[in-house]
Amino acid sequence: MEPSVNVLGTKLLPCSTDPVTGFYRNGCCDTGPEDQGSHTVCVILTDEFLAMSRYLGNDLTTPRPEYGFAGLKAGDRWCLCASRFLQAAQEFAAPVVVMECTHKRALEVVPFELLQNHSRND
Repeated sequence: MEPSVNVLGTKLLPCSTDPVTGFYRNGCCDTGPEDQGSHTVCVILTDEFLAMSRYLGNDLTTPRPEYGFAGLKAGDRWCLCASRFLQAAQEFAAPVVVMECTHKRALEVVPFELLQNHSRND
């Protein structure tokens, strides 16, 4: 696993433990060589993004009990693939980014300014 550092250069904070997210299912958007999809962008899901994802063939809302997956809904936090976030931003359907929980490896795919433009303000 790569060092747990966020896009702000500080310690990567947990994204979500309910539902449990992350490539390693540790609640953080940690990444490593096994994570080919770069599940590094912590987002707060929106109905618009979930609909776009379903349309593109990745239905995140339908429960899949055989995988221990209860399905996601708007308001849930989730570690999203960096390339899917970039695509959603280009389609004007990007969810809200949580910068302190987004792994620095996301910057290999998504410009910092784009993440910041879609981040929450609190």
